[in-house]
Amino acid sequence: MTLTPSAPSSLSDVDRARLLDVLDARSPGRPLPGAAYTDEALHRLDLELIWQRQWVFVGSVAEVREPGDYVTVELGTVSVLVLRDDDEQVAAFRNVCRHRGARLVEGPRGSVGNIVCGYHRWTYGTDGLLRHAPQLAAGTDTSCLGLRRVAVRVVGGLVFVCLAADPPRDVDAVAEVVEPYLTPHALDRTKVAAQVDLVEDGNWKLTMENNRECYHCEGHPDLLRTFFPTWGLEDHQVPPRLRAAHDRYLLAEADLALACDERGIPHRLVEDLVDRPLGFRIAREALDGLGESFSRDGSRLVRRLLGDLDEPRLGRVTFHAQPNVWVHALADHVVTFAALPLGADRTLVRTTWLVHEEAEEGVDYDVESLTEVWRHTNEEDAVFVGLTQRGVADPAYEPGPYTEPERQVDAFVTWYVDRMREEASR
Repeated sequence: MTLTPSAPSSLSDVDRARLLDVLDARSPGRPLPGAAYTDEALHRLDLELIWQRQWVFVGSVAEVREPGDYVTVELGTVSVLVLRDDDEQVAAFRNVCRHRGARLVEGPRGSVGNIVCGYHRWTYGTDGLLRHAPQLAAGTDTSCLGLRRVAVRVVGGLVFVCLAADPPRDVDAVAEVVEPYLTPHALDRTKVAAQVDLVEDGNWKLTMENNRECYHCEGHPDLLRTFFPTWGLEDHQVPPRLRAAHDRYLLAEADLALACDERGIPHRLVEDLVDRPLGFRIAREALDGLGESFSRDGSRLVRRLLGDLDEPRLGRVTFHAQPNVWVHALADHVVTFAALPLGADRTLVRTTWLVHEEAEEGVDYDVESLTEVWRHTNEEDAVFVGLTQRGVADPAYEPGPYTEPERQVDAFVTWYVDRMREEASR
């Protein structure tokens, strides 16, 4: 088997000039021009220069728990097959038969013994090697006909893939920082309690920008039961009406830091969002209410805690990485979010709830209660993203200045501009 080679760049002089015009038109501290969110040709360049060259989050190890378990991820015209092989390692392949190119596996998830092409029955093992091809000429070297591998990296139980032959090499450095935060939650000892796919009527960048700020969080009444109302605000930004709530937040953060230090669990903010290909942010932060989980009163939602954690009141690990993932890891469950482009104006948001592998539905947790807050929040966000997509398509749209609470949005857009320039210059 060989790593998939990088496809020759389809970036013509006209495409490059159009892209650079749009990138140059962006003023620092402001959103992108409308064409960056609406133009079909620019969207195709997003797919080529970001989605086919950067590390992309595709799921968690809990989604491929047993040998033969697989998930598929669509990145434009590319389909990636991620599976647990017979050696119990996570592997990834192009979902394309080496015979005449038929799609091998359809559907978002499942389990296989061997991978059998439905067209001419060419059969591959979970290691990607060709095992059987009916009536193939004697003496054919089948070792050259294995599935095309895709680079894969597991970071603290989160699975990333990269379609490039020479993936960005900073993934190891990011993993070194991130894994100590996620290890206490033992994602390798979790199972999927629920997964919901929601299509937002907006460009993938708008989905990510919306996620990177809480400036709009008054539109999320359920989430604000557990998010402190001054989350994301610096001390000087807190309005007088929220000063008491902010003082409560500071006390909760101090208590959380003490609990983490006693257990040797990292909690301080580490942020490198712009300058590296796999830009990221991670921290452990306190929750409001009872401070245990994403419920209406902040109480825990799963009786069985994750890993070897002995205390439900440990806030949430909040992890974000460019271009498409955010994660919340609590003592009782983990929620992962993947944003995947379906078109210039459509984005799939896949939300997955993970619980301890021995937690029993109906006894240790209720799926409806477990998923309630983020189901509602995602639906509300889909409305905001749809409104923005329609607005940026209007010729009257002019990017306005970011506010202070939108610092991470500015960082995401800056990261996007920098990566697009880098890749366009290759």
